[in-house]
Amino acid sequence: MASSFAGIELGKRSLQSHSLQIQTAGHNISNADTEGYSRQRVTVKTFDPIYRPDLEREMRPGQIGQGTDVESVSRIKDELLESRIVAQTNEESYWSVREKYYSMIESVYNEPEDISVRANMDKFWEGWQELSMYPESEAARQAVITRGESLTNSIRQQYNSLSGIANQINGDIEATVRQVNDLSGQIAALNSEIVKSRAVGDNPNDLMDRRDYLVEKLANLVNVTVTQKDPDEFMIHTDGQILVQGSVSRKIGLEGQIDNNGYSKLVWTDTKAEAYFKGGSLGALVELRDKDLKGQIQNLNTMTLNFADLVNDVHRNAVGKNNVTGLDFFVQHDFIENARGNYDRNGDGTEDSSYIFRITGTNSLKMQEQIGLAGKITLNGRSGNVEVEYFPTDKVEDVINRINDTDGEVKAYLDRNNSLVLKAVPSSSSENPDFVIRHVEDSGLFLTGYAGILKGSGAENAYDFNTSDAVDSLSGAQYCVAPVANPSAYIEINPAVKNDINSVASAFANVQGFADDSDGRAAVEIAAMRNTKVMIGTQRTFDDYFADTVTEVGLKGEQAENQLLSQNKIMDDLRTIRDSISGVNIDEELADIIKFQHGYNAAAKFITVQDALLDTLINRLGV
Repeated sequence: MASSFAGIELGKRSLQSHSLQIQTAGHNISNADTEGYSRQRVTVKTFDPIYRPDLEREMRPGQIGQGTDVESVSRIKDELLESRIVAQTNEESYWSVREKYYSMIESVYNEPEDISVRANMDKFWEGWQELSMYPESEAARQAVITRGESLTNSIRQQYNSLSGIANQINGDIEATVRQVNDLSGQIAALNSEIVKSRAVGDNPNDLMDRRDYLVEKLANLVNVTVTQKDPDEFMIHTDGQILVQGSVSRKIGLEGQIDNNGYSKLVWTDTKAEAYFKGGSLGALVELRDKDLKGQIQNLNTMTLNFADLVNDVHRNAVGKNNVTGLDFFVQHDFIENARGNYDRNGDGTEDSSYIFRITGTNSLKMQEQIGLAGKITLNGRSGNVEVEYFPTDKVEDVINRINDTDGEVKAYLDRNNSLVLKAVPSSSSENPDFVIRHVEDSGLFLTGYAGILKGSGAENAYDFNTSDAVDSLSGAQYCVAPVANPSAYIEINPAVKNDINSVASAFANVQGFADDSDGRAAVEIAAMRNTKVMIGTQRTFDDYFADTVTEVGLKGEQAENQLLSQNKIMDDLRTIRDSISGVNIDEELADIIKFQHGYNAAAKFITVQDALLDTLINRLGV
């Protein structure tokens, strides 16, 4: 038989259950605007009855119920949806960062027409064209100098703008790394607290909400995946690397580099291995700094260096109105003082490398002449060396085009004397220096006796920069040592030319070694560079460079904008679905509170009735 006081106990449990439901609804309302909060619900079950079928009981149908019991307070959460949101979040932040910075890069190239690098270079060519028609004019010489100064100023300004964006990105990278380390540390600390709470039978909903919120914030910074095969070991991976494992988090550090303009690379502090991130804002920032901005600056440096080198090549061989010759029009700064290009690359005090930018053959070639030779040229490329085959029926132009069409980082052309020129372009890898020829080899005779660059054929006679005095492998060819990094940052007109405008050379020396007043051949040759195939990296002419650069920036900016709009739409849909599942609806919670309040009042009334019954039983029975 049930106890006489069983009704009081049943009512008490009902009061406790409804009170907790009211409290939970109030907790939901209080956190309706809390970011990352998931609404909670109380799971209620019937309390175990007095009798069980396997025990003796009175012969009556059914069991005597004992009221209600709170089973758990749980979050309303769709875990599969959450994992999808985490996976997509890094894509949204990746394209957001790229769209932001490409807007800044586009503004660098969207200069007013009259002050852009392209406009100033056109005016510079026009100045030389005018000088070629009036070689005796000092005004025409002054125009060349003035337009040259405007051009160098615009080039330096463009470099400073691009470099400023790269510096800003570098600062963002350092700040983002600190955020990643802080968030991973907080998640690891929460893991420890959650495990402790679960160990004593609690369901730490608010702690898990906080952890999920931090994981989503972390997914904005780096691409992460979450796994939890063991309930007590919550793990976060990024690109195959463990970032958080239970209560332990790994840290990302910054390690300085000599190359790459001094920018730091990302490393794992525990193993010192380089850290790579493909997505999130950190992945976008590193890609922007080390690929996009570096590529833009390298292209500008390539154009500037080739432009100055070509103009100087003609100018130093020409004669000014004052009969001065041998002057460069633009100032060039060599990376090293050693005339043979020898350099101590590893810093051990011994010269171990050769830094050569340009090699010019000794023989005069004809573009349309068949070479009558067969062999294979090997040149340094983006990843390892590239090979260029040539055949007896090839023309000189065919071999040059084949060299330039490869993935090699050495380009070729014929100079004003029809000599074969090999020039280095910027390296795609930060481990290798820019504007340095690293390897030249020929299994046949094209680069040896035909072009006059190498002394002999085969690997034993190859030019390789990984040794000092590598120029000894050249067969009397002229060479130029590599320039100081970022020539677009320091390009300027030679002060000797600026101080005496008559030093601007427009003529070539006559038989007496002087300049004729009416000779403008040198000025014509410089002006003709505007549309000459001079190989500025992968572009053939200066006009190709400007067209390709603006097109590339515009297309990448458009891609970032379109991808961001698409990703925003995807994330808006996912977040709307999550809000419909996990978000707090104030009206719904208020309705529940009213329902739970009525239940609480009914339970209180039930206890009052039970109290009256007990009072009658105890105090009045038998009176």
